[in-house]
Amino acid sequence: MIAVVASALAIALHVVLYLLFRRWMDRDLALSFAGDDAGKRGYMRECLQRARQEGVRHRDLPAWLEREAAHYVP
Repeated sequence: MIAVVASALAIALHVVLYLLFRRWMDRDLALSFAGDDAGKRGYMRECLQRARQEGVRHRDLPAWLEREAAHYVP
């Protein structure tokens, strides 16, 4: 019984860490398109949030963010 609980907790921890790291990588990807422009950084964070709401697939996210970065007007 203890082994089952410990295994379940370990799996849950790995899932949480995976999701956190993936979220951080997505944020870094979005900010990489902004460079040092503070206004564009905010815009790209909004785009990332919109991508999550629209259900953009993870594999399509880089191209989607690149297109959105091209539409940025200061």
